[in-house]
Amino acid sequence: MIYPVPAAMISCGRTEDEYNILTISWVGTICTNPPMCYISVRPERHSYDIIKNNGEFVINLTNEPLARATDWCGVRSGKDYNKFKDMGLTPTKTKVIDSVIIDESPLSIECRVKEIIRLGSHDMFIAEVVNVLADDKYMDKETGSFKLKDAHLIAYNHGGYFKLGEQIGKFGWSVQKKVEKKKKRK
Repeated sequence: MIYPVPAAMISCGRTEDEYNILTISWVGTICTNPPMCYISVRPERHSYDIIKNNGEFVINLTNEPLARATDWCGVRSGKDYNKFKDMGLTPTKTKVIDSVIIDESPLSIECRVKEIIRLGSHDMFIAEVVNVLADDKYMDKETGSFKLKDAHLIAYNHGGYFKLGEQIGKFGWSVQKKVEKKKKRK
């Protein structure tokens, strides 16, 4: 019952005939230094062996324009479909690992597998983040930060896809001291 969760498209494959996209929600951050994340994948999924054999994958964040492709890539198998072609998505070679990003994704995270843990229905791929590629239109030029609100990211919740809501606070705002206004002198 830990919801909502990301709706991420994982791209994998070293060669054009191997490229595939897998939609998953079991994805997240597990460490800051070194930067690490995980995905959990059922062994019977077509992408499982590609990721296991190559030891690399890309987490592509999804947004409202990618919602249909996100769902479609989650219910169709790469054994039977060319997901990039069928969804009109652009595979672009990664910068650090030997794989592809989904060019239409607002943010892509290149990952190198460090460990695979068998859990039961899914195996967890623990990976080190080796590169992050962000669409320039979502980057704040002054701060260098990713503008989440402008990216219109989506989440998955109990079988449905949802837009992310409005920000209601920021880290530390609950304990932040209020700035006192100075009284004007006469």
